[in-house]
Amino acid sequence: MEQMRLAKKRMFGASSEKARAEVEEQLSLMFNEAEVHADIERQETVKVAAHVRKKDSGERKDRLPESLPTEVVDHSLPEDKRICPNCGTVMQEIGKEVRRSLVIIPAQAKIREDVYHNYACRNCEKNGTETPIVKTPKDKAVIPGSFASPEAVAHIMTQKFVMGSPIYRQEQEFKYAGIGLSRQTMSNWILKASSDWLTPIFETLHGELLKHAILHADETTLQVLHEPGKSAQSKSYIWLYRTGRDAVHPIVLYEYQPVGKQTTQFHF
Repeated sequence: MEQMRLAKKRMFGASSEKARAEVEEQLSLMFNEAEVHADIERQETVKVAAHVRKKDSGERKDRLPESLPTEVVDHSLPEDKRICPNCGTVMQEIGKEVRRSLVIIPAQAKIREDVYHNYACRNCEKNGTETPIVKTPKDKAVIPGSFASPEAVAHIMTQKFVMGSPIYRQEQEFKYAGIGLSRQTMSNWILKASSDWLTPIFETLHGELLKHAILHADETTLQVLHEPGKSAQSKSYIWLYRTGRDAVHPIVLYEYQPVGKQTTQFHF
């Protein structure tokens, strides 16, 4: 019975050894990831008559898109460097070689000051009893009372939810750039922007979703750590709802449920 219990625990239970092995694998890739992928993607070279070139495997993973802007840097010799060593005349250009390279510019940060001017009537100020004042209308701030910008919030959310970069790591990156932006502030920005700007979009899409006669739904279990009132081993659910193939504009919505039962609170 003890052997069966241990076997069932290894098969179905949470395995700390398996988790430890996965962590160790991830940690090992921190140091030798370049070597691992270089061995996998090492290209074979072939010799030709005049030079050595890389063998074309037929499938190119690395391509420079033509849509990227191109900066042309011209390298030419001055006239005094183009003197023929045999007759002393100036050599003429007969061709050129082009070497293309990918230039990556890191994310740039700047401070934007929106200056809104106010205007008053000087004539009424001198001769009238009341001075009219006109103020330039202000654009609505993405988060009132903060120095957040739409670009900054979008960058932080993209790094976290698309690129998988945790907030604490982004905090370190900003610190290296000389920008003091705490993880608490970024967390507040994400929650506030999601509530004010993304929730209305979700509700609008939800209304459009319910107009369809046929919908698809699916759930995925996951474990959420440090959730109030729940143990780390308890299951939570991510529900997915989407339109069918007949939809002109496909809609896909996700809903998180912290409940410990396979149900959804999505209102249909």
